[in-house]
Amino acid sequence: MHRLIGRILAAFALLFALWLAWVVAVPVTPPGSPYTVSVAPNRTMGQLARTLEEDGAIRNRWVMVAISRMMGSDRKLRAGLYQFSGATALWQYLSRFNDGHPDQASVTIIEGWTFRQFRAALRDEEDLRQDSAGWSEQRLLAELGMSEGSVEGLFFPSTYYYLPGSSDVELLRRANQTLMQQLQTVWESRAADLPYQTPYQLLIMASLIEKETAREEDRSMVASVFVNRLRIGMRLQTDPAVIYGMGERYRGRIGKDALRRDTPYNTYTRAGLTPTPIALVSRAALDAAAHPAPSRALYFVSRGDGTTQFSETLDEHNAAVRQYILKKG
Repeated sequence: MHRLIGRILAAFALLFALWLAWVVAVPVTPPGSPYTVSVAPNRTMGQLARTLEEDGAIRNRWVMVAISRMMGSDRKLRAGLYQFSGATALWQYLSRFNDGHPDQASVTIIEGWTFRQFRAALRDEEDLRQDSAGWSEQRLLAELGMSEGSVEGLFFPSTYYYLPGSSDVELLRRANQTLMQQLQTVWESRAADLPYQTPYQLLIMASLIEKETAREEDRSMVASVFVNRLRIGMRLQTDPAVIYGMGERYRGRIGKDALRRDTPYNTYTRAGLTPTPIALVSRAALDAAAHPAPSRALYFVSRGDGTTQFSETLDEHNAAVRQYILKKG
């Protein structure tokens, strides 16, 4: 009896080994070959294996996940586009992902970043040639053919694919061209009678909106407050601009001294827009700057839950501050 059980178990083990070898080593030809798969930033091996299985590129995603964990390749996924020609075995996919060199690498630029953060992200790209390392801001402006006095805000946040070994200057140029195209489109469709003389001023406004709120429902109202203030000559008094002007002096909070210290970006001491954008802007922020909500609001304050309270009068605003900030409502 024990011998029979042993033979059955051995047979099952042999069948499992044969199945596992078939899953891992026998190539599969996915539909639409050559097959291209995109690995987004922070994508897990489990998510990637599911995509491969659904696309008919592998036979079993759980086997792929288990082997990747044993190999340690589940922690080495490099973002980018990977292309595979003809029939490919599961072990070949794992080997390619473990190698970490996509056919097209990618870098994701986040809205709200400063140009310094953008450049830091590019420097972290191992496959990107750092031709502009050490360049001054003025040289970069000249190389990219930009007439503005600052590079801040002149690049569009998105995911950009590039061929390994290509220049960071080319990626910067593409991000700038994308921003200028988006800005021109929004400028041409903007609402009438806005207090902007140029597309660049609209871009500056969009950057202030970008840093004030990420909430879709609030962007156009924040734009409305800022536009209403500009129309009557009231200072914008927006903290993100002050923080930007503080630079490396900012340590996580703004004191009264910082609000009083005059800089070109202190919207408490100076009227009008800041001299340059303060961040990279999304299309949503551009649209809000070009189409503010119709309102008479002049003030806003965070409710502490991610939403914003807007007010038309100082008395209403002070009451909102007591309720949501001082908790005395």
